[in-house]
Amino acid sequence: MKEKKAIDLQVATWNDVKAGGYSFAVLPWGATEPHNYHLPYLTDWHIAHDIAVDSTAKAQSRYGVRGMIFPPIPLGAQNPGQKDLPFCIHTRHETQRMVLVDIIDSLQFQGIHLLILVNGHGGNSFKPIIRDLAFDYPDMTVVCVDWFAIEPQKTYFENFDDHAGEMETSVMLHYHPELVRMEQAGDGASTPFNIEGLNNKVGWIPRRWDRTTKDTGVGDPRKATAEKGKRYAEVVTDKIAQLMNDLVHQSIY
Repeated sequence: MKEKKAIDLQVATWNDVKAGGYSFAVLPWGATEPHNYHLPYLTDWHIAHDIAVDSTAKAQSRYGVRGMIFPPIPLGAQNPGQKDLPFCIHTRHETQRMVLVDIIDSLQFQGIHLLILVNGHGGNSFKPIIRDLAFDYPDMTVVCVDWFAIEPQKTYFENFDDHAGEMETSVMLHYHPELVRMEQAGDGASTPFNIEGLNNKVGWIPRRWDRTTKDTGVGDPRKATAEKGKRYAEVVTDKIAQLMNDLVHQSIY
């Protein structure tokens, strides 16, 4: 079945918007940071948007629910050692909160009460923000989807991907092969903490990126393929589309 094309504010006109019938808004959110030697700085931005578009198109085609997709936001939270890298932008928690508040405030004023945030950057943590906003905007439902955490990697990929590895590279090869320079890819080798309790998640601190990786990647991308990326993205977007439909047609409790 060919999916209907989703409506995206990057290309939508006022005629598209005023036609109405939109039950929710979709906000892709990425980052601006290096991704090894072979992927663009805006990898998280690109993939979050692509996943949002495919998911929204499936929700419309399969279930008859329509969502409007916002332009993706490239403002991600970074680790120490990443901010030192040229043109890598670290966005504070407070800044992300203020951006999200203004978007939610506008949507609620316009009568849209469901926002699905598609997060493409592992350093972003929206849970505390959304928890606070639930008090400030009780009539608004904000759902965060970390697209990369929905489906386990092991069924699809040989090497675990933490950052710019096999999974992320495969998904980029699926969506944007013209932006991937596989011949330049580093091996994504990384150095763990000396303290096992930090490696085993007994405690947590942000990694020093300049001491963790030499090529800014964590995870070997060299076995990535577009076919692997397509298989993974199809399953992820199927699940998000189902969630979109359920959020529109079912009560949460």
